[in-house]
Amino acid sequence: MPTVLITGANRGLGVEFVRQYADEGWDIFAACRESRAANKLQAIAKAPGAKLAVITMDVTDAGSVANAVGELAGTPLDLLINNAGTAGTPGQTAGNVDYENWLRVLDVNTVGPLRVVQAFTDLIARSERRLIVTITSGMGSLSENTSGGSIAYRSSKAAVNMAMRSVAIDLAPRGITCVVINPGWVRTDMGGASAPLTPEESVRAMRRLIDRLGPADSGKFFNYDGEEHPW
Repeated sequence: MPTVLITGANRGLGVEFVRQYADEGWDIFAACRESRAANKLQAIAKAPGAKLAVITMDVTDAGSVANAVGELAGTPLDLLINNAGTAGTPGQTAGNVDYENWLRVLDVNTVGPLRVVQAFTDLIARSERRLIVTITSGMGSLSENTSGGSIAYRSSKAAVNMAMRSVAIDLAPRGITCVVINPGWVRTDMGGASAPLTPEESVRAMRRLIDRLGPADSGKFFNYDGEEHPW
């Protein structure tokens, strides 16, 4: 079966990706900062037939990422899902910016995914699918920003979109496909109770898209429903 690594796997969209891929029989590496406290993941791992390893990885710590590579022990990685993210301090508008928090948000949402890609590229290149998916946000779209605010979060997602566009070009000679996907407004801790999509609905739709992705799609920005999203 294919192999997938999911970051930020202990809650929200991450744990839902784990649950659905486990149901399909995939070999899963579920990465989070505190693996021993990841109760939902541990419960999935105990289910009959589950092929799930819960590993510790902090995407802001290069040493932690390197240690996580070692835990895969050379296993080819068909799919990397960069899901770990943070919304940062709410209410950041012009004149009301927490600059220290902004740097933290950029480290998690922009630099973190690139750290992970760089560390796992060789394992991805050795697989059959050779696919990198980074979960971004519609709030990272420049053309769709008509309401302002959320400066730290918006800028981090716009930046990761550009970073992964470059990754797609840089890794094309190795046959690696790299895309960013907007999961929609989802009912998670980050999305809030008013969001119209459940994690199950969003992840199921994204998985349908992921199943059909190939080299011709590399460098694109998709919506969870498979349509291309405006930059």
